[in-house]
Amino acid sequence: MLKKKHTENTETPEEGVIDENIQGTEADATPKGPSADDKLKEELVAANDKYLRLFAEFDNFRRRTVREREEARKTEGKDVIIAMLPIMDDFERAIRSMDNATDVAAIKTGIELIYNKLSNTLTQKGLKPMDALGETFDADIHEAITNVPAPTDDLKGKVIDVMEKGYYLGDKVARFAKVIVGS
Repeated sequence: MLKKKHTENTETPEEGVIDENIQGTEADATPKGPSADDKLKEELVAANDKYLRLFAEFDNFRRRTVREREEARKTEGKDVIIAMLPIMDDFERAIRSMDNATDVAAIKTGIELIYNKLSNTLTQKGLKPMDALGETFDADIHEAITNVPAPTDDLKGKVIDVMEKGYYLGDKVARFAKVIVGS
């Protein structure tokens, strides 16, 4: 029995020595510092962070742009309205003067002056009247209300009468001219 105990004791330390040697070689085999997986995980975290920040920045840009457009729409006609206020004041003065006026010619002259002021202001803002009378009918700028027999052959297919004047705003049609066409 002593022999067995002695062999058991000798085997145990030898195994312990072998285990220490194996553990020492495994420790030497692993690189010191972050592994490739750790580096990839760090890069992934950095890329996700960058993506989230970029997405948030774009979302803020989109919201800011929408807000600026809404504000621009609310105030886009502001300069035209401000330019029309003096004309509105002139009309109010004309209405007050009609109560006390006895001379119709003076009121007519005042109204014509206000009309000219309004027309000039709108022209400055880019509004141009459309000359349609006697022109060849063009469906792109005219709206035919009706056709009537042309008094002469040269008026066939041309505008005989203008019921409502048309206007251009810049180069685009702001309002189509409502016309009567000769047939």
